Amino acid sequence: MGALLSIPVLSYLLIPSMSSYGTSLNLIFFYLTWTTLVLSHGPLKVELVGTTAVRLIFYFIPSVLFFLFDILIPSASVVLKVYGKDGLPQGKKKKYGSSELKVAGWAIFNLILGIAAQGLIEFVLTRVLGVKSRLKVTTKLPLPWDIIKGVGRALIIREILQYLVHRYALHSWTPFQQHHNDWYHSIHTPYPLTAHYDHPVAYLLWHFLPTFLPAAAFRCHLLTYMLYLSIVSLEETFAHSGYKPMPTSFFIGGIARRVDLHLLHGGHGNYAPLGIMDWLFGTSIGDELEDDIPEQSNGESIAEKLVEKKPRRSHRRKTRENVH
Repeated sequence: MGALLSIPVLSYLLIPSMSSYGTSLNLIFFYLTWTTLVLSHGPLKVELVGTTAVRLIFYFIPSVLFFLFDILIPSASVVLKVYGKDGLPQGKKKKYGSSELKVAGWAIFNLILGIAAQGLIEFVLTRVLGVKSRLKVTTKLPLPWDIIKGVGRALIIREILQYLVHRYALHSWTPFQQHHNDWYHSIHTPYPLTAHYDHPVAYLLWHFLPTFLPAAAFRCHLLTYMLYLSIVSLEETFAHSGYKPMPTSFFIGGIARRVDLHLLHGGHGNYAPLGIMDWLFGTSIGDELEDDIPEQSNGESIAEKLVEKKPRRSHRRKTRENVH
């Protein structure tokens, strides 16, 4: 038992269940499996496989299933949508078309692009420049406090970076603004897979870099990064699903509401997911609209009232009606 407790993260996980023999064996098995994986494969391969696995499990698979559910069984999906038929990928049309499949295809492409960009950065650093990788891949497991600190720090820095990029690079007069408006803001309301739908350059600036850089800057352990990426992936999956039921109404539900209003408001506020930066800089939107709108069971009527109240932006914005 003393040797087991000397394993940093296992000691933390094992203390609450010292009497659980099965749990102890599972933890030992996890450590042995992780050690074998690290020793039998190169660090870059382990990092990319781990990153891909997290994205597959926590974003790609559930988002694709939600998307297929929306387009193949819209009569059942519409009941779960916040904005009713307006929340479906095809909107109020009876059938989905090529534009919805195009959105899904580009979203998947961007997801792969982000993983490839991470691999390219690590390859250049380790193989070309001969320096350490930006994520730590070792058999030594991180301490529980290091995991909590690393995840919390990464989420906060991601919030700051996403706010700055989204507001000042994608919603100001820059070369990237029109791309972001013509791609991401062509969708009427969020629906599955749209979290990663954008012009590839805008996607790398807005999604990949703010997600990867906080972990890379402090050289997080890969396991810490995978936990952090799992949280980010779940947030993206549910916040852009358009569904009423949410795993946590306070955290993910609040993020989903901010995403909804960002799109309905023409990108006029709510630039970061957690809302901290928007609150600090006075760019939060939604409270004044929700105060004017009584609770209704009809999501479509709420959406219509929000659209009527949103301010118009000076730049041209495509809508689903003029895409077709």
